[in-house]
Amino acid sequence: MGRLHPVRTCTRMRGVCPRHRKDPETMSDTASQTETLPERESMEFDVVIVGAGPAGLSAAIRLKQIDPELSVVVLEKGAEVGAHVLSGNVLDPSALDVLLPEWREEETPIKTKVTDDRFYLYGASGSFRLPNALMPKLMNNHGNFVVSLGLVCKWMAEKAEALGVEIYPGFAASEILYDDSNAVIGVATGDMGVARSGEPGPMYQRGMALMGKYVMIGEGVRGSLAKQLIRGYGLDEGREPGKFGIGLKELWEIDPAKSKPGRVQHSFGWPLDSGTGGGSFLYHLGENQVYVGYVVHLNYKNPYLSPFEEFQRFKTHPDIAELLEGGKRIAYGARAITEGGWQSVPKLVFPGGALIGCSAGFVNVPRIKGVHNAMTSGMLAAEKAAEAIKAGRAHDVLSAYDDEWRTSAIGRDLKPVRNVKPLWSKYGTLLGIGLGGLDMWTNSLFGFSFFGTQKHGKPDHACLEPAAKHRKIDYPKPDGVLTFDKVSSVYLSNTNHEEDQPVHLQVKDPQLQHDSEFAVYAGPSQRYCPAGVYEWVQEGGEEKFVINAQNCVHCKTCDIKDPNQNINWVPPQGGEGPVYQVM
Repeated sequence: MGRLHPVRTCTRMRGVCPRHRKDPETMSDTASQTETLPERESMEFDVVIVGAGPAGLSAAIRLKQIDPELSVVVLEKGAEVGAHVLSGNVLDPSALDVLLPEWREEETPIKTKVTDDRFYLYGASGSFRLPNALMPKLMNNHGNFVVSLGLVCKWMAEKAEALGVEIYPGFAASEILYDDSNAVIGVATGDMGVARSGEPGPMYQRGMALMGKYVMIGEGVRGSLAKQLIRGYGLDEGREPGKFGIGLKELWEIDPAKSKPGRVQHSFGWPLDSGTGGGSFLYHLGENQVYVGYVVHLNYKNPYLSPFEEFQRFKTHPDIAELLEGGKRIAYGARAITEGGWQSVPKLVFPGGALIGCSAGFVNVPRIKGVHNAMTSGMLAAEKAAEAIKAGRAHDVLSAYDDEWRTSAIGRDLKPVRNVKPLWSKYGTLLGIGLGGLDMWTNSLFGFSFFGTQKHGKPDHACLEPAAKHRKIDYPKPDGVLTFDKVSSVYLSNTNHEEDQPVHLQVKDPQLQHDSEFAVYAGPSQRYCPAGVYEWVQEGGEEKFVINAQNCVHCKTCDIKDPNQNINWVPPQGGEGPVYQVM
């Protein structure tokens, strides 16, 4: 158990201290408030981990496996472990075999083994199945498992707690704590009970400071703390821009006669045009359930495109409509996905800590898999932190972790597919995927690429073009049976936020939002958001930007795709947001 005592903390980083000036990222001037707030209580640990996802839990378990005497705490912003976890998910068990080699002999939520692996090219009314023999070997899903990643994380959390790891769900890490030498020494959880005005309300409770010899950031994609660390320490210098997609997912209960447990299906093509990257996944679980999902690459150009509507339109394809006919949609969610891979992974270490999992960006795009790499990164970082603590070190740079990941299983997984995403983006769907497939074959068979290492080019927000260059897309109205609206979808995500709190979607410059996002780009926030958070409405003859923050499913797409980078996503009060059950 960590030791508890009061602490005064200063979040100074490179001259930015919220006691003395306005933080350009949070855009909140806390000078007057901070001086009058009560002192934070503080707990000390050997290692503090932010995020109870696959990376964070793997790191925690590995630390306790190495040295049971290490004190380890995991903070999770969801109301419970797994509540904010959303993934496809076909699990590559290679990392789990290393972390918990006995798992196959135990009762686990990992039950449905892949038995049938299919790839399709879709047209508007038909499909063409690609022969499996043409697919590079690394695309083979046999030996993998169709799972609910949320349930897997709950099971891993039980494993971690049995080893003595402390896990605190419902606590969002909202602030990084530094010492005078600019090293990270801990994190602070967000204050609870803050009114919408920013003033402490009647139920106000000061956040906690959790201090550690090392801090591991495993928040997932586009985490608010990871973003600050990458910017503040220049961790992305010399790297390609981060690239992202948005994944939308529904869980359906289907006619038992149509259920094929273990069938895994991926497609590309319709309904997206050839210049817009993306594709579908369809995974059959047991108990007549199937995951239906769609991914749209966020480097799309047309501001009228709506990933949510493209997903709904996809389900009207004859193959998918026939499968879902007579079924019932029982869950919905959405999440950003890292797609930059090998070229975009930032430097992983900074004084006092490390980035792990999707905070760093280890997704293998053509395989649509990143959990195994996230787990491996957590284990690798844990091993280096344990070595450092044993040697009496603290708050320094874990250089060995950053030095070794490219030669580890992570690097061996990402390097052969490094050109798939940039080739797809550069040459479009058909030619780009063909060239990407050729590149994967040459990498797999001969260990080299004809293309070298391609660049990604512009960040996703800079790829959006003015509305004047594009036509509006006429999306059909939902029928409420096969296709749905955002409101009913968000309802199925069990999303909830206390309304009387500061809006956690911060618009840095409201005038810029009107003059550019609305006037130039036709308000794409209304369409790229999969939860109906943003609206442009007429009020008194003028356009007003409305933020329905209570709808937010924490996908982070707005933080990525806003053309001016004018929206900053920060965590709301701990425990709020979606509560995914089996996603």
